[in-house]
Amino acid sequence: MSPPPKPQEASSPPQSASMIKGASLLIILQLASRLITFVANQLLLRYLTAPLLGLSTQLEVYYLSVLFFARESLRVAIQRQGSVGSTTKGSDAARVESQAVVNLGYLAIALGSVVSLVLGWMYLAFPSGAAVSTPYLVESLYLYGLAAMVELLSEPCFVLMQMRLQFGTRAAAESIATFLRCIVVFGSAVWASTQQTDIGVLPFALGQMTYGASLLLVYLISGYQLASKIGFSILPKAVSTKDGRFWGSYFDRQTMSLAGSMMAQSVVKHLLTQGDTFLVSLLATAEVQGAYALANNYGGLLARLLFQPVEESSRSYFSRLLLSPTAGDGEKQSSKPSPAVNEAKQNLGTLLRLYILLSSIIINIGPFAAPPLLAIVAGKRWIGSGAGDVLAAYCFYIPFLALNGLTESFVASVATEAEVHQQSGWMGAFSVAFAASAFLFMWVFPLGAIGLVLANIINMACRIVWSGAFIKRYFKKHGVDFEIKTLLPEGSVTFSLATAILLKQLKVLDSAEDQPIKSLIKVAASAVPLLLLILFFERRFILECLHSIRGRKAAKQ
Repeated sequence: MSPPPKPQEASSPPQSASMIKGASLLIILQLASRLITFVANQLLLRYLTAPLLGLSTQLEVYYLSVLFFARESLRVAIQRQGSVGSTTKGSDAARVESQAVVNLGYLAIALGSVVSLVLGWMYLAFPSGAAVSTPYLVESLYLYGLAAMVELLSEPCFVLMQMRLQFGTRAAAESIATFLRCIVVFGSAVWASTQQTDIGVLPFALGQMTYGASLLLVYLISGYQLASKIGFSILPKAVSTKDGRFWGSYFDRQTMSLAGSMMAQSVVKHLLTQGDTFLVSLLATAEVQGAYALANNYGGLLARLLFQPVEESSRSYFSRLLLSPTAGDGEKQSSKPSPAVNEAKQNLGTLLRLYILLSSIIINIGPFAAPPLLAIVAGKRWIGSGAGDVLAAYCFYIPFLALNGLTESFVASVATEAEVHQQSGWMGAFSVAFAASAFLFMWVFPLGAIGLVLANIINMACRIVWSGAFIKRYFKKHGVDFEIKTLLPEGSVTFSLATAILLKQLKVLDSAEDQPIKSLIKVAASAVPLLLLILFFERRFILECLHSIRGRKAAKQ
């Protein structure tokens, strides 16, 4: 087996700037769509009970599971095969590569049709008590499955846009789809309330169907325009080459091999990611499920809004910068690091330090601000359900969630097939640790949803340690020393701890339910000095980040 080739010498400044611009565009437009969703959810909470919210979360997990198992490993593998929009390729090569990517996208549709049927049957075969008594449950499940398949129909065009760095298309599609979903969900819920009709979770199912159809329409329009311009088809079409690269003249052998290797890891990873919902449905009442679902929705808002676009853009960026093969024997590379490796180390270190800096603020302010904020936006009824305490605990989980997402994005960008198999084995071990922790905290020590948050923290901590060790080995193999201790902000942790102690002494949470505004004022007053101190002690690092962004913009111009 041949050793992995060295990473390419460097990414061009325009490419780096394109990645930054793409991530920024995704963040800005997703911010707008998330704000719309947030407002709609606040209005919707007035018409929901905790058991209904918990049941809607179960159906959403079914929907996300179909999408994840059908497309995640293919998406990662396709990103690893390189950009199809390079100006160094001729028009014929660009046409072949574009058609190859489109063909691979149709595999997700085939996989999704099987997964949706299997998971749907399993859900109906083992329903929970709350699910049995909910009206229109079966119809809602069918709509969720159909919505997943409709969204998967857009996958060929999606992977094409992703490979050509067309971030604007994705941002527009998701923004339009999110806006229309909010209208349908809220409108149908209000209609049912005015008609005094109990339709269960049917509004969520109708909204998800609208979301999938909107995505499909936008991607089909963009994909058809691009296909007409370059000269390929958005339908499956045979690709002829002399090197036997394609299986059956349709699918890239190397990409399919890597996707197959990642499939087992994807299953374990998804079970770990959505395992909290599975376990809370088994070990908790419907009311506890609803409280956890609300805390998860609010607590995960920052992760979905900011961290997810950064992680996806980083995965694309590092995949191209450190273009790796799908297999290798891990032999030691040249002792002299390439410019691309140095650039990767610098950018990864910067992102990790920014994440840690932001995390120090979240774990300091979040637990004290969460209960009064929830009392304002969701009402005191939800505070009484325990959702405020769960959301406060969730704030400690967010930093682990963010760091794990970024480190695993880097691993997915550069890992060989052998390393992917190794990671899958460790993922299995971490899943056992997660299940044991959840059982301990939720059953032996009945902490309810808070216990599930603690189990999630243990799970993420294990995965971060493994990814961190992998990153150190990777850079050491390429002649670069990646020091974890250099990522720690100067003094930020100390000031965060001091501020948290101050807020505890002020007994902010004692008046969170009755006087939420007063509690938030206390939190804000203590947060201002903390932010000023962090800006002062981290001024050099922040200025370096700003100069780096300006330099890339100038290079692009």
